[in-house]
Amino acid sequence: MGEQDLPGVLVSALEGPAGVCEEHVGDLQKHFRLITMQEFMGNKTQLGPKIHAVYIWGGKPAIDQELLQGLPALKIVANSGAGLDHLDLKLLASFGVKVANTPWAVSSPTADMGMTLLLAAARRVVEGHQLAISPDTEKFSTNWLGQEVTGATLGIVGMGRIGYKVAQRARAFEMKILYHNRKCRKLEEEEAVGATYCERLDDLLQRSDFVMLAMSLTPQTHGLIGRRELRLMKPTAILVNIGRGLLVDQDALLEALQTGVINAAALDVTHPEPLPRDHPLLKLKNITLTPHIGSATHQARLQMMENLVESIRASLDGLPIPNEVLLE
Repeated sequence: MGEQDLPGVLVSALEGPAGVCEEHVGDLQKHFRLITMQEFMGNKTQLGPKIHAVYIWGGKPAIDQELLQGLPALKIVANSGAGLDHLDLKLLASFGVKVANTPWAVSSPTADMGMTLLLAAARRVVEGHQLAISPDTEKFSTNWLGQEVTGATLGIVGMGRIGYKVAQRARAFEMKILYHNRKCRKLEEEEAVGATYCERLDDLLQRSDFVMLAMSLTPQTHGLIGRRELRLMKPTAILVNIGRGLLVDQDALLEALQTGVINAAALDVTHPEPLPRDHPLLKLKNITLTPHIGSATHQARLQMMENLVESIRASLDGLPIPNEVLLE
């Protein structure tokens, strides 16, 4: 079967920061004819009817009504990662288009990243690195201190796949685990990690030494952590966000970090990404920032690609779609 005979799949680009992973292009081309957005925009009439799937990598390409109207044969949008806040699911459903994502592939590496940030912020690793390599450093102070992790209380906001895996890792640090979620986990799941459910978010915030956000962005969770919530936290507390930047009011967070309302923050996600280079959060010592790399391991990204291929092929063959996203 030649390339022209393979089912067409729309991708953002084949290279560059907004493109699909270059390591995966060869494998993808074994199954599909990859059509870039640039190619499509240059020849919509001919290419539109040949595209049966959209392969979203890093949130690209963006999908709107105009694009959907130009893809009459589209059957599925295959989205890398677990977050869906960049997709209008109702709009896609109105065009009869299925959606699949890759929640299992990202859960373990993102949970690892959560613990990485928690430990780095608690022990001031980034700040310590700068101190250790600074040409101005002549002596190391014995009174340069961080926060103890072992035995501390961790409050997890969002106890889905990722949040639960965070709890499993925190258990190894003998942490006391609180969690807030739309609903309780099963008793045996709570007991397995020693987690206690907090029906009220306020209770979790007041009792936790570390608060980790591991939830999706929805209209209900937008701005979940604002000035009021930050003031409920302990002044020694550390906020970790591995969910989405818009879960947190960044202006309120900036104020809280500047004035000692909370001790520190560690964020893998912000809004926008990246932050403007003159953003005041970038100038603080008590914040650790990473460039949205929760799932950024070779192994996870390979599994994501394989999951997306499986979902697209199932859709085109009329089979049940693995990891299909259903409208609630």
